[in-house]
Amino acid sequence: MEVILLERVEKLGHIGDVVKVKDGFARNFLLPRKKALRANDANRKVFEANRERIEADNAAKRTEAEKESKGLEGVSVTLIRQASNTGQLYGSVAVRDIVEALNADGHKVNKSQVVLDKPIKAIGLYEVKVALHAEVAVTVKVNVARSPEEAEMQAQGVDVMAAMFEKDEAGFTEDRDPNLEVGEIAGEETAGEEQAEG
Repeated sequence: MEVILLERVEKLGHIGDVVKVKDGFARNFLLPRKKALRANDANRKVFEANRERIEADNAAKRTEAEKESKGLEGVSVTLIRQASNTGQLYGSVAVRDIVEALNADGHKVNKSQVVLDKPIKAIGLYEVKVALHAEVAVTVKVNVARSPEEAEMQAQGVDVMAAMFEKDEAGFTEDRDPNLEVGEIAGEETAGEEQAEG
């Protein structure tokens, strides 16, 4: 299906471009969200008649989005979640969680603006894109940790999981005598010999 774009669509084109897209993409995404019109003669005339207004509206929205982006640039949110010892979350962090955290910090963001390719399923630092406008996007840092202390360590650049496993390795280590039989404990035979001597 051919459509006329009413706004810039990533990997597709700019305002006024006539592009060929799959029918389902046009029917389910572009047309209902008013990002495009079907490319027929009537719609072409309507678009050309309103082109200046559409472009002016787009420019105004872009300017507003650029102002908002200055407030969001470099923002970091911390999400405390339960996770296993390997760092896997019990559940996941989805778009809704990120939107709630940003809104709680006083940034007005809605679900459709947060671009998360797949849910976050492990603790760590993540960069998430927030598309405020088709032509304006900022990156926010999402710090997913099990505790505020852990989040602070991650923010400073410490790999929490690596640090945790180093601590485990530095713990108790048993000296193993290669001459012992299976199940025999070091020091047993020497104690037995001393009793025999006495």
